[in-house]
Amino acid sequence: QVPLVETGGGLVQAGGSLRLSCAASGRSLSNYNMGWFRRAPGKEREFVAAIIWNGRNTYYGDSVKGRFTISRDNAENTVYLQMNSLKPEDTAVYYCAKQSLHAQGYYDTGDYDYWGQGTQVTVSS
Repeated sequence: QVPLVETGGGLVQAGGSLRLSCAASGRSLSNYNMGWFRRAPGKEREFVAAIIWNGRNTYYGDSVKGRFTISRDNAENTVYLQMNSLKPEDTAVYYCAKQSLHAQGYYDTGDYDYWGQGTQVTVSS
């Protein structure tokens, strides 16, 4: 089991910023590739960003490239998602997830085996 907890969501105006955090209680994340996904109302879960275990490679969904940055601090056992220039269409529940050891890629929900409970991000226009 890898219990993941996301924090940092909230209400922000368009153009503003938020930083989400994902931490694991009682389990080190330093050996795992990690990802962020989001689910907007009425839509399927969407890939946002992923980062490999040592932070040297990152991957982004097209809709967030240039605005969001994924990072990690393995000493703090935390993965971050810095979100800048937020838009109303970024409104969603954001989830962090651990990539499965047998995953073939980074972009599909099926590549991940443990998920947090999610944190709500609401961007007002």
